[in-house]
Amino acid sequence: MRFLPILVLLIGAGVAVGLSSVYIVDERQQALLLEFGRVKKIVNAVEEGRLSAEAKQALEEQGVELVQGPGLYFKLPAPMNTVATYEKRILALETRDLEVTPLDNRRLVVNAFARWRIVDPLRFREAAQTQERGESLLEEILTQDLREVLGKVNSDNILSADRASLMRETRDNSLVRARTLGVEIVDVRIRRADLPEQNLNATYERMQAERQQEAADERARGREAAQVRIAEAERQAIELESEARREAEVIRGEADAERNRIFAQAYGADEEFFAFYRSLRAYENALKGSNSSIVLSPDSEFFEYLGGGTAP
Repeated sequence: MRFLPILVLLIGAGVAVGLSSVYIVDERQQALLLEFGRVKKIVNAVEEGRLSAEAKQALEEQGVELVQGPGLYFKLPAPMNTVATYEKRILALETRDLEVTPLDNRRLVVNAFARWRIVDPLRFREAAQTQERGESLLEEILTQDLREVLGKVNSDNILSADRASLMRETRDNSLVRARTLGVEIVDVRIRRADLPEQNLNATYERMQAERQQEAADERARGREAAQVRIAEAERQAIELESEARREAEVIRGEADAERNRIFAQAYGADEEFFAFYRSLRAYENALKGSNSSIVLSPDSEFFEYLGGGTAP
């Protein structure tokens, strides 16, 4: 019985050694097998075709074995062999708010994000050690290239459809420097581009003043157009009224002429009757109303047909 604890201890040690002698590489990961800190094997790395010629040559010179595919692998127990794993998938990186100054000196606060992945885990370990450190170095590269690319154009280009070409240029510039980290940048995009907080009020006031000026110009043009229309309408009204008066005078003259012709014709037919008729019309006009009075001499010609005698 006294050997039982020793046996249990040996079995436990054997299990621990056995467990430390295997490692599993997930299909979403890539791993580095280290022997006393020196890389001996790269497991399930990004496709070999994505490795640069320099990276392949460095692997051969260092005697590093490249093994593709996830699964269960064996190694010597720690500390002789250790395993460092990195993501194989495309990762997201969002930059801090970055203040840039375009050519027109209209400062903008830009927030960008990138998609990237580790294609050379050996170089990535040598340059950054950890994924967090690698993200920090990559963010510095993106920040510098964003400032450089966006500083060569006007702010209108950044806020328009030209943004896509600017982002491709930023990606291409950053891609060259990112290779030194063993990283490939897949894409770069601007999430937002705004004015600095201290400039917003001044910009809003300027925009409001511009809109008010545009409104005043529109009102002035409207008043000018209205005056032109009113003057034209008044001119047309005067012309129409003058034309109407002229036509009325012509018609009135023609009517008077016709009336005079008829009177002359009637007078020529019976002069006595025509004189009598005109006298009656004169009496009618003179004696209008219920209280009319006329003071004339009795022998006036006006009373010729009102006298007691008979008309000649």
